[in-house]
Amino acid sequence: MAATEEDFPRGGKTKQTTESKAEPVRRHTEVDNLFETHTAEESKKRKGQKGDALKKAKRQRTSKEEALKLNTTTSVDILQLKSLKVGTLLLGCVKEVADFEVTINLPSGLLGYLNISNISDSYTKILSDHLDSASSEEIFSLHSLFSPGMLVRCVVARLDTAKGGSVSIQLSIKPKEVNKGLSTGFLKAGLILSGCVESIEDHGYLVDLGIKGTKAFLPKQALKVGQYVTSLLEEVKNDGHVVRLSTSPTAVAQAVADTAHGWTLTNLLPGLLVKVTPRGLILEFLSSFTGLVDFMHLEPEQASTFNEGDSVKACILYVEPSTRLVGLSLRSHLLQPGGYVDLVATERIGEVAHGCKMTALHHLSGAMLELPDQTVVFVHRNHMKEPMEAFNLNRVMAKPEHTCRIMDFSPMEQVHLVSLRHAVVFKCFHFLGLVPWTHLSDIILKNPEKKYTVGMPIKCRVLSVDPQEKKLTLTRKKALIDSSLPPFLTYEDARRGRVSHGFIVCVKDFGCIVRFYGDVKGLVPPNELSTEPVVVPENMFYVGQVVKAKVLNCDVEKEKLLLSFKAVAGGDTEGPSKPKFDFEVGKVRKCKVLTGLEVSILPEETTALLPMMHLSDHVSNCLLLWEGLQEGDIISNIVCLSEKKPNITLTKKPTLKSFLEEGGVVAKEFSDIAVGVQLIGWVKNIMPYGVFVEFPYGLVGLAPKAAMSDKFVSDTTSHFQLGHTVFAKVTNLDEEKRRFLVSLKVSEVPSPERDGQARLIRGLQERKEVMEMMASRGDSDLLKQLSAVTIGQRMKMSVDEVREDGSVTFKSDELSAATVLATKDHAPGKLATGQECMPVILHVDLVTSEVYVSLLAKLTGKRKVEAGSTHTATVHHADRDFAVISLGDTAQLTVIQTTNHPNETFRFDSEKLTAGKTLTITVTKSSCEELGGLPLVSWELAPPISKRLISVSKGSKGTYRYGDVVKGKVKTVKPTCVLVTLEDGSTGCVHVSEIQEVVCVGTFPTSLLKIGSEVTARVIGGREGNSHRFLPFSHPNFTYSMPELSLLPRNLKEDADVKPVKTKEKLKRYQVGDDVICFVSKVSLNKCSLKSFLIVLIQGAKHPEKLFKLGQAVSAKVVRVSSSKPSRLSLSLNGVHKLEKGHVIMGLVQKLDPVLGLLVKLPFSAMGTVAMEDLADKYKPKPLERYSKDQLVRSVAHFKPGNWQLSLRSSRTNPEKASVVQDPEIVSLEDLSEGQIVRGYVRTVNAQGVFVSLSRSIKGRAQFQKATKYFVASHQDYAKKVPQATLLTTKILSIDKESGLVDLSLLQEDTGRPDVLPESLGLHLRLTGEAKEKRDATKKRKRTESESKQVSICPSFVNTRSFNVAENVSKKKKKKKGKVEDSDSGVEVYFREEEEEDKLEPAEVEKPVPVQPARLQVTGGFSWDAALSALKPASAALGGEDSSDGEDGEVNIKPQKKSHHKQEVEKREAEKALTKLETELMDPGLRPQTAASFERLLLGSPDSSLLWLQFMAFHLQATQIEQARAVAERALKTISFREEQEKLNVWVALLNLENLYGTEESLQKVFERAVQYCEPMPVYQQLADIYAKCQKTKEAEGLYKTMVKRFRQEKAVWLSYGTFLLQQGQSDAASALLQRAIKSLPNKDNVDLIAKFAQLEFRYGDVERGKAMLDRILTSYPKRTDLWSVFIDLMVKHGSQKEVRAVFDRVIHLSVAVKRIKFFFKRYLEYEKKSGTPESIQAVKDKALEYVESKGTEAAR
Repeated sequence: MAATEEDFPRGGKTKQTTESKAEPVRRHTEVDNLFETHTAEESKKRKGQKGDALKKAKRQRTSKEEALKLNTTTSVDILQLKSLKVGTLLLGCVKEVADFEVTINLPSGLLGYLNISNISDSYTKILSDHLDSASSEEIFSLHSLFSPGMLVRCVVARLDTAKGGSVSIQLSIKPKEVNKGLSTGFLKAGLILSGCVESIEDHGYLVDLGIKGTKAFLPKQALKVGQYVTSLLEEVKNDGHVVRLSTSPTAVAQAVADTAHGWTLTNLLPGLLVKVTPRGLILEFLSSFTGLVDFMHLEPEQASTFNEGDSVKACILYVEPSTRLVGLSLRSHLLQPGGYVDLVATERIGEVAHGCKMTALHHLSGAMLELPDQTVVFVHRNHMKEPMEAFNLNRVMAKPEHTCRIMDFSPMEQVHLVSLRHAVVFKCFHFLGLVPWTHLSDIILKNPEKKYTVGMPIKCRVLSVDPQEKKLTLTRKKALIDSSLPPFLTYEDARRGRVSHGFIVCVKDFGCIVRFYGDVKGLVPPNELSTEPVVVPENMFYVGQVVKAKVLNCDVEKEKLLLSFKAVAGGDTEGPSKPKFDFEVGKVRKCKVLTGLEVSILPEETTALLPMMHLSDHVSNCLLLWEGLQEGDIISNIVCLSEKKPNITLTKKPTLKSFLEEGGVVAKEFSDIAVGVQLIGWVKNIMPYGVFVEFPYGLVGLAPKAAMSDKFVSDTTSHFQLGHTVFAKVTNLDEEKRRFLVSLKVSEVPSPERDGQARLIRGLQERKEVMEMMASRGDSDLLKQLSAVTIGQRMKMSVDEVREDGSVTFKSDELSAATVLATKDHAPGKLATGQECMPVILHVDLVTSEVYVSLLAKLTGKRKVEAGSTHTATVHHADRDFAVISLGDTAQLTVIQTTNHPNETFRFDSEKLTAGKTLTITVTKSSCEELGGLPLVSWELAPPISKRLISVSKGSKGTYRYGDVVKGKVKTVKPTCVLVTLEDGSTGCVHVSEIQEVVCVGTFPTSLLKIGSEVTARVIGGREGNSHRFLPFSHPNFTYSMPELSLLPRNLKEDADVKPVKTKEKLKRYQVGDDVICFVSKVSLNKCSLKSFLIVLIQGAKHPEKLFKLGQAVSAKVVRVSSSKPSRLSLSLNGVHKLEKGHVIMGLVQKLDPVLGLLVKLPFSAMGTVAMEDLADKYKPKPLERYSKDQLVRSVAHFKPGNWQLSLRSSRTNPEKASVVQDPEIVSLEDLSEGQIVRGYVRTVNAQGVFVSLSRSIKGRAQFQKATKYFVASHQDYAKKVPQATLLTTKILSIDKESGLVDLSLLQEDTGRPDVLPESLGLHLRLTGEAKEKRDATKKRKRTESESKQVSICPSFVNTRSFNVAENVSKKKKKKKGKVEDSDSGVEVYFREEEEEDKLEPAEVEKPVPVQPARLQVTGGFSWDAALSALKPASAALGGEDSSDGEDGEVNIKPQKKSHHKQEVEKREAEKALTKLETELMDPGLRPQTAASFERLLLGSPDSSLLWLQFMAFHLQATQIEQARAVAERALKTISFREEQEKLNVWVALLNLENLYGTEESLQKVFERAVQYCEPMPVYQQLADIYAKCQKTKEAEGLYKTMVKRFRQEKAVWLSYGTFLLQQGQSDAASALLQRAIKSLPNKDNVDLIAKFAQLEFRYGDVERGKAMLDRILTSYPKRTDLWSVFIDLMVKHGSQKEVRAVFDRVIHLSVAVKRIKFFFKRYLEYEKKSGTPESIQAVKDKALEYVESKGTEAAR
């Protein structure tokens, strides 16, 4: 057995002692002391001794000390189940997710369970609400919130003990439990915390962190409510009450806990990354904490590399709060970003491994084993012994090898867990499977319990297996178990023609659905059910029936299967019998062209198919051959490819023909295919994932995308075309599904030697044959001329036209009908029209009838070439398959194939054969007859010549240098640059600023150059560019160099000095204020970029893209020069380069402040503020509402720089436009006058009053007695109703210009505006004028009377006290003289009336200042009644005397007695006033006029809906919408639940209120509530009536449609809908509705319903239709006298006299009771008396007499 290893090997060589093996060392004081709190003295001592201790440790270290430290490290144990306690914080990994529980892997292989109720409070609330209300709100399952491998922070909620004694760890991830030790003050930016999504908001999520008082916001992502997130605190506001989170994996992974965060052992969290310093197995972190790391959380390869004192990154695994034990991990998979760990597949779980060796033993924890495949596993100490035995270390170590079973995989340690227990290793595991009741037998069993008993062994067959759901489905059907037919496990197995057993799962009219094994199922249509017609399939088949089906068709991709029972039973489903062919595959035959692709094989004249793509190996030749063939032509050398199809497929591909003739490896069946076999085929189909290649005998293989080419394949369609001949190599076989994969890579499929030359010869021969065949027909002179031309032939011609692109066309007598063309590269020099020349033929294109020629001098003189010679060739012309080249200086032309391998179809641009390309060729034959005497050569690409622009400082390796003069042609003209093609083919760039010396503003210099024009330029620089294939990681080398050119005349002079100048040096040339000419290169919303380093702000331009175009020259002024990166100039286009007072400037809003207004960012790095009074010429209630951050505004600057005050008033920004200034700008106090009405915004409210801002510098104050007519107890109450920035209308009372104070009034009598405080608050009115004086006089009189009583009782005491009081009061009066009224803020002050007031000035007497009446604290039970303030007569009587305000400074203590007569008069007046008040209160017809009156009445009648509605109407008259809503809500809560009609009245009123004053959403919410609390139908009806009255036709009709669906049995609903339709003029719709109603309602209601609709027709619709409806009813039901009466009434109102008399005549002849006929005769007589004549009246009487006589005669009989 291998020697056991130490837990944590230290650096250097250490001796292994036997003591560590034999005697276990337990964790005692040394480990526990690591977590003790040290005192300050110990820390100081430790600091002082630190250096000496280190030096001493370095000098001597004995073996005894080493052994002691080693023993200390081995005492670290893994996390045990017995050490877990409730409250332990752990880092776990999600293992499995069930419907109501999540299984979590914990450290050391422990398992915990997370219940659905322990996720978060918000998720639990959603679940409970969903269960209680059965709402339709979407509930996200645990599968959508958690995924296997996710790391979560959890806490042990409880430890449950099962019956068998096993412990179940119940976990919780509730944030309030995990983050229990955190508070708002602890939160700092950079912390990593876990939480759960609490709610979804408009722009993100609110995350529950479990910290009370903290709101956490997370930006918008794809999250759900209750989802667990680990996030980084990016920003902390308001002392931790508001935080912003981020879930960026990179940011979260890089965040490391720091000492500055203030972590303590009480709030330390698992999952935090910390920097640790190893001290053995004890790690120090966060400067003062220590933690433990066990052997399972050390990286095996890095454990020996750690030295004491190193700083490494670790992850906190668990925290035990009670013992303060911290576990750490150094494993790399827990330190990676993403919050996930890898879960190894579970295939090995349950595997038994023999011959395992123990590599390390840890007696406190367990041992590490090594499996035979080198896999390292862990066995726990408890699994190294049998359950009831004691642990024996010697017995375990004595065995050299062990046998174990893999039990599980621990993702936290990334190791498998095994067991050595004999009972576990050799245990037989059983699985539970389900046999559905339809599969218990071949027939359906009614009592299966009688056939099967528990423990009975049975034989089954597996139907399906679902590993994810852990479901196993079996069958007991004998027909399936004993079936010998091949099973259909997948759709690939169900090939056409195969037969297998299945069972019916569904029987419908459209056929039977048959299921096989797994998820394979198919349809048997009705015509394939049986040989006999099947009318009702249910009568012939049943669910569960085992059937034998044959496959008719199978679509694997769509998973559709078509089956047949009839074919198995003997029916014919295959269609006509296949013809028997006697042709062998590969045999060469002849055929005759019939039509299109059809040919006739000779001599049998059997019809076959010859596709166009099989005419040649070259795709370009296939089209030529197709064009050349005509009906009746004989084609030779064709080969049969397949004889298994109904139509024989032929091919003329020479490569396939030779391959089949030469006896190559040909696979005739799938069994003949083997891996490594090389075949020849053609592309059959091209898919995004690869190409399908077909081979002879109908075999098809797939070449995946990765196996198509040696190059990267991005688009499969760009590599191959249908019919392309390819060489393929078999790479993979799937014998079960009978399919195989092939590779088309050139490196894996070499072509035969000289195959390329053979294909070249065959391709040229095919072209020659086509030309000869087409020329022999003699139907075209053009074809004869083209067939006589050969490559390299010189022919006399004359120039016809010189085109703009440089190409030249020629005329020739020998080619009169063809187009002769020379490209610009082959027409050097200047040619004139009519000039004669002798060009060389390069190429003849039969499809376009074009002949390409060349006039190059180097092609005119030919020299012979020798076989074997090597030359450098140049490509002159190239098409898809062939290219024409010249062999160096020999001027010899020849033809080559563009590819050396059939599969080599894709080339990079640098590899493609284009005109001018250089090749290296070797001559094989100097003259080849097949090529018409041209040389036969082999070729390869010449190495590319790199041409890079290298600056002078980098050396002289490049082609161009600074200062070189070059020539070229304009290739591309862009707005800011021009691309020029130089003589060597490279590309140069000319910037827009290097074209003209003098540039006019508004012009576009690049437009002066035209494409194709020749230019001379000088190289002034160079730059690197990225090609279209450049990628920063995978293709970083795809770059190129481009020379920068100049066309300026001064730079083209010979003595011009062109030197490279750096950007910083260029910037030094500019100064602030300079005028420069620049060019627009980019236009954005706020900025316009000029040139490459110039940026300018466009002031006053709403649409800069319309004013400035790319490449346009503009004049600008330099504002700022920035030399720091990025180096650039800041420019201005309006000529302003600094801010000055009075300038109109643009700015960006940076901040909105309700007090300061707007904070605006200005140009030139300045900031300014806009007061709310300067936002507009007309103040608005919410002035900041129309502004937002980063909004562009136009303003006027004021005051000094650095403190810019701005104005957005249109009268300032656009003074030329006359605008109405409703609120003029107030600059100083001179602009104000007393009595002036001005508006302003509330700045603040305090105890001194309401401060209103009238301008940016002037504020006014309104004392509370001038701010409202109500008494306000505290200024805070006033501030709540009148917040900051509220717009108020004020009146100026006085102006103190010395102190700058302005006194204002907000009272209604001064401003004409309603009081700022609403009446609905129920505040007491402030007493003013006479009422206040009388109140004070009454108080004075009562006080004097009480004092007089005291004087009579104790005169000596009164004398002394009166003197003292007078003295004290006089002192107070002198001290407070002149300040009593001014300092009155309106706030309640007790005993204010004891202080005497000074005499008022005359002005103050005329306009008394209202003072809040003081409240007395009087004994005796008296209290002030707010309602008494409204009793004017009573108050007048009580205030009989004037107040003592006009008295002098002396205090009058003696009471002023009244006469007895005067007292009696006052008493009678008070009684009269009270009597009048009582009379008003008792009058029920008198409507209350105040809110208090309504409240008093509602106390007596709380269930009266009339009172509540009047109260609502009272508020609505005052436009107090919210108060009216509040009254309605109070009514709904107050009215008894028994009063349903009263509640309904309030609901209807509330619906009316929301319809008139609310929104559609608020109306809908009230309606939904009303439907819940009331009978639904009346609520629906009332809302429909409301819609109809308000002409909301669309809403009403939608509601009625809902009603007739929901209340279809209610006749009133149909009638109401019909009334609505007829009122809208929709008679046809009403008729259709009547038909629906007749079908929905019972038959007994039909007559009444039709009659009602008829009446509605009379009233709203067509009278004639109503007559017809009632006439039909009365014809069917003549004895319905009630309907006759209704008919008569309607006819009298709408009909003529003739029609009315006709109805009366009908009704009096009915055979009904005489009593009823008598009633109708009376009606008839009354009608005639009213509308008839005497004759008609007599006629009615005669008819009545006649009726009586007839009845008498009948009675006599």
